[in-house]
Amino acid sequence: MKNGKVASGGKRIILSGGGTMGSVSPLIAIYERIKKDYGDYQFLFVGGKVGPEKKAVESYNIPFKAIPSGKLRRYFSWKNISDFFRIIGGFFSSLVLIIKFKPDAIAIAGSFVGVPVAWAGFILRVPILIHQQDIIPGLANKLMANFAKKITISFEPSQKDFAPNKIVLTGNPVREEFYVCDYKKGREIFGLREKLPVVLILGGGTGAKNINLLVEKSLDSLLEFCQVIHITGKDKKIDVQRENYYQFEFLTNEMTEAICSADLVVTRSGMSTLSELIIAAKPTLIIPMADSHQEYNANFFRKNNAAIVLSENSLNENIFVDKIRELLFEKHTRDNLSRNIYKMMDLTGAENVSNELLSILKK
Repeated sequence: MKNGKVASGGKRIILSGGGTMGSVSPLIAIYERIKKDYGDYQFLFVGGKVGPEKKAVESYNIPFKAIPSGKLRRYFSWKNISDFFRIIGGFFSSLVLIIKFKPDAIAIAGSFVGVPVAWAGFILRVPILIHQQDIIPGLANKLMANFAKKITISFEPSQKDFAPNKIVLTGNPVREEFYVCDYKKGREIFGLREKLPVVLILGGGTGAKNINLLVEKSLDSLLEFCQVIHITGKDKKIDVQRENYYQFEFLTNEMTEAICSADLVVTRSGMSTLSELIIAAKPTLIIPMADSHQEYNANFFRKNNAAIVLSENSLNENIFVDKIRELLFEKHTRDNLSRNIYKMMDLTGAENVSNELLSILKK
């Protein structure tokens, strides 16, 4: 017995997600939490062949296997046909992996990579936990919900979207390093100037072309009053070099230091990133992807006065620069945002979801 929980006895767990880091980060947090308590658990991460997940997962020394994956869209697209066959390929690959690995449970955090894994796991009678991060469920979680034994949710508004007997409100799992935010360490790692404010600009795990273009147009004005760390996304670097401008395609472990060193974070509204900003209590400016589920996430934060939200459709470089300048030089506003975002969810999400996952393990 450890921390009131029964030891594992060598149990095995499959984690599945990918395509973006949004579904990967909470699964890594679950891995960290269980490994910290029980060293004898074995893990396998099942991800896609294309996406940032392989590099991120292997940086934590988690065994990784890739399967074919596709995405089904709610609108007509010829890609639905080819992606359907990729999903079928992923299903048969998942059957093989599950038979070989013999997991005692499967955890999936809302990704189309996980859909064939959930279907295969259900057929092979492996208990499945689905984690819902966003305010509204995506199609992937809707396709998996009926096959799950338990569904954990990050925020209360999601309760209406799933069967009440399966739902547990847990908060969103966040990696351990975000709980010990070292402002000075981040500034040292990136070589940042001591007395100049730092703005971190994120476009999500795969980057955001519109945000990158906005940064490129705004950069000269921004650098007049702040330093900028800009995560562009893989293969999306912009051809700009300036003093006090630090550009990266992708960060893994260094993302913690990037967030911790920032006085203000500009981001999409993927819930994985927003959850990290909750833990770090960072003043946040959200630019949600237009006409997507991200707008629901952003509106939830705006209604709780936990972030400033700008519409991508009406945004230009003048509005962008003016709002960043305003926030950097209005300490009272930043302090309010910091206090409010920290109250947005249960801060023990990794522990809570891990406990729910352990509760459904095969006996």
